[in-house]
Amino acid sequence: MASATIAAGPTFSLQLRHQVFGSVGISNLRQHQGHSLLFTPAASTIRKRFCPSISMYQIGKSLSDGTFNSIVCSSTVEGADKLSMDQSRVSRLVSRGCKLIGCGSAVPALKISNDDLAKIVDTNDEWISVRTGIRNRRVLSGKDNLTDLAAEAARKALEMAEVDPNDIDLILLCSSTPEDLFGSAPQIQKALGCKSNPLAFDITAACSGFMMGLVSAACYIRGGGFKNVLVVGADALSRYVDWTDRGTCILFGDAAGAVVMQACDIGEDGLFGFDLHSDGEGQRHLNASFKENESDRACGTNGSVIGFPPKTSSYSCIQMNGKEVFRFAVRVVPQSIEAALENAGLPQSKIDWLLLHQANQRIIDAVATRLEVPSEHVISNLSNYGNTSAASIPLALDEAVRSGKVQAGHVIAAAGFGAGLTWGSAILRWG
Repeated sequence: MASATIAAGPTFSLQLRHQVFGSVGISNLRQHQGHSLLFTPAASTIRKRFCPSISMYQIGKSLSDGTFNSIVCSSTVEGADKLSMDQSRVSRLVSRGCKLIGCGSAVPALKISNDDLAKIVDTNDEWISVRTGIRNRRVLSGKDNLTDLAAEAARKALEMAEVDPNDIDLILLCSSTPEDLFGSAPQIQKALGCKSNPLAFDITAACSGFMMGLVSAACYIRGGGFKNVLVVGADALSRYVDWTDRGTCILFGDAAGAVVMQACDIGEDGLFGFDLHSDGEGQRHLNASFKENESDRACGTNGSVIGFPPKTSSYSCIQMNGKEVFRFAVRVVPQSIEAALENAGLPQSKIDWLLLHQANQRIIDAVATRLEVPSEHVISNLSNYGNTSAASIPLALDEAVRSGKVQAGHVIAAAGFGAGLTWGSAILRWG
């Protein structure tokens, strides 16, 4: 698959197959022989005043016994004596890294066991647990809502990070099930009481959403000068499940998880490499598509315009071809993690923990086997919560950190995969 260029953050673009640390204002980025890169800053205020030529070259930097690639730069600028504050800002951002400093999670009170499901569909605990590894899941009910759940997870992450809500620069809500069509991230900002009105918006990438959010947060920090970014993964797929379909209703649960990513010196950087992809051809295997309400009587026709006004609409329940999704996951996830490791310049032996989207225990086991990661180094809480979509990775991470399993300095290979189809991975250091 050809590598692609993505844009994330105010003025940050990045070649996916090559890791760039602390790059700022990149408008054009190309790979040349000898790992040399050439770009010009994209910040309009700087561009109006000078046209610099900045060359970048790749060097090795050690991490324990392994190495990862870093990027350093040098520049020749005509009229450099006139740059003053703009130049110093570029210099500071080029040396920026980012790290994870806090996590939190929250789940609904209502627990639904496999035995509970056996009362409404033709199934049983053994049939579900053997095929999926799931025994329980949590479901929103009554007055519960997803925004409150997300805000609770966010508060816990901020408390662990010892970051005041007013010091947050950006809130990213990774969710496919917001409680407002236009997004729920600003409501998290409101619930946290952020008086500085930080930017808050939603990212929709299903079960891969949290990985996209992490990489986006890193880009805003490295390229935009942001200091503290709150990344929340929250979903309530129970609202889009056909509870008469035993093939899908057994899989999903509701939850929220969050992390705080903070700017740091490049030497403390905690995002070593990543790899992100999507393939729209696979949408037919997993979707919850838009549909019109065929029985809607409120929208009749006045005879003047055919098909107007439009009928009210909604989304279908989750439709999934389980066999195809399984094949997709066990094929692309190991490839993606290997690509992220290559981008990071790290050997596989440096991974302390494998943390995958909690979709199905068979998928988790198959990926671990292909990557030759021992089961004792695989993080899984799937049996207690089921597939919680964008919340699954931060939820599992939070439990692993608070239980003492994941400790400061540990290297984590994390990967998400799901509808879109989308998938992505990142090599992270905790703390």
